[in-house]
Amino acid sequence: MRTPSLASALTLALAAIAGTALPSAAQADEAPWLVRVRAVNLDPANKDSTGLDLSINSKVIPEFDVSYFFTPEIAAELVLTYPQKQTIRSAGADIGSLKHLPPTLTLQYHYNALGAFKPYLGAGINYTRFSNVNFAPAVETALQPSLKKNSVGLALQVGFDYEIARNWVVNFDVKKVQIRTDVSSFGTKAGEFKVDPWLIGAGVGWRF
Repeated sequence: MRTPSLASALTLALAAIAGTALPSAAQADEAPWLVRVRAVNLDPANKDSTGLDLSINSKVIPEFDVSYFFTPEIAAELVLTYPQKQTIRSAGADIGSLKHLPPTLTLQYHYNALGAFKPYLGAGINYTRFSNVNFAPAVETALQPSLKKNSVGLALQVGFDYEIARNWVVNFDVKKVQIRTDVSSFGTKAGEFKVDPWLIGAGVGWRF
């Protein structure tokens, strides 16, 4: 996610693959739905242009996702969780908290020629809603800070499923997600805070 050209190139590659991939006879009867649960480590990039050295904490969060396979190779995945509470810091000092809800939708290409091991690539979009933003009283008085409530950005993904039994898989997944918000003081934009986290997860899935 460091450059838009990288995201654009991967998205175009997936689109080209989607246009040429055809279901194989051996896999044509596979169930189209796959649900997974994962434990995900959220590791934010924490870059901002406000001069306040803003950051939020890393944490492990629960995740639930639903995939639908249009063909054995091409799937869409919707990633969900519940609103996550994070601590807001300035130069390492706690100054407040917020909650964010970050559903992500990706289009994936799955490579199925390796037996039980099924790697995939994905690209898509993330929407994050910030809520319950609270700052310490001293910070409120001094700066009257506020955050833009909505963020829309790109998401890149790589991972694999490994089939451990019929219709059951273990999963490892890595995403880079673009999550950003404008920071204002007394109603005037002071800069942009880039969360842009790595999301590294592992879990289990069931296909039906």
